[in-house]
Amino acid sequence: MTVLLRIEDLSVSYGKIAALHGVSLQIESGMLVSIIGANGAGKTTLLNAISGVLPYSGLAELEGQPLPRAPHAVVRAGIVHVPEGRRVFSALTVQENLLMGAFIVSDHHVRRERLAEAYRLFPLLEDRKRQYAGTLSGGEQQMLAVARGLMSRPRLLLLDEPSLGLAPMLVTEVFALLEQINQQGVTILLVEQNARKALAIADHSYVLETGRVVAEGAGPTLLEDPIIRQAYLGVVEA
Repeated sequence: MTVLLRIEDLSVSYGKIAALHGVSLQIESGMLVSIIGANGAGKTTLLNAISGVLPYSGLAELEGQPLPRAPHAVVRAGIVHVPEGRRVFSALTVQENLLMGAFIVSDHHVRRERLAEAYRLFPLLEDRKRQYAGTLSGGEQQMLAVARGLMSRPRLLLLDEPSLGLAPMLVTEVFALLEQINQQGVTILLVEQNARKALAIADHSYVLETGRVVAEGAGPTLLEDPIIRQAYLGVVEA
């Protein structure tokens, strides 16, 4: 497989406070990679650095080329970030939100094709296309946020806590949807508090602790690691 994203010795500081300390990872094209860790471990900071929201030191490459540092340039390079909290445009309709996700696409025919693809993947959104996004349920807003992110056909989709605040049944639906999207060829980097589900679906996973990578491996393998199970899954081995 081709290495899509390579990060080496990446560090981020908020003033004098270091948030990430020399993080290194790589994501191969077509993979679903998850990052787990406690609150404050630096997971969201890492996604914000990749997407150009935060400055950083170290190396970041997309298919061997330096990763752009400005958010709009990162999107044009093929990386789309779906942030924590969904952040849909509440005063716009579902369809208007989706079209905002295709702002880099100038061809109207292509935009319509992308819209049709989004509705095939998320039929519920087509039923709600004229509804204001702010009136959707939490689960529906999460679907809209993911669908909006896919409108630019990203090479890499960054997802920050997509299951946060959702009912258990909806969490299961969201993770099934992520697997489906990945199987259709979209590379995914997933940050998720639900470590059990994140590890279960990941080709490869990284564990962040106080801004450092402390473990990595195939998701299902880490799921069976006694140390990981105790620290992040709350399982005490007999």
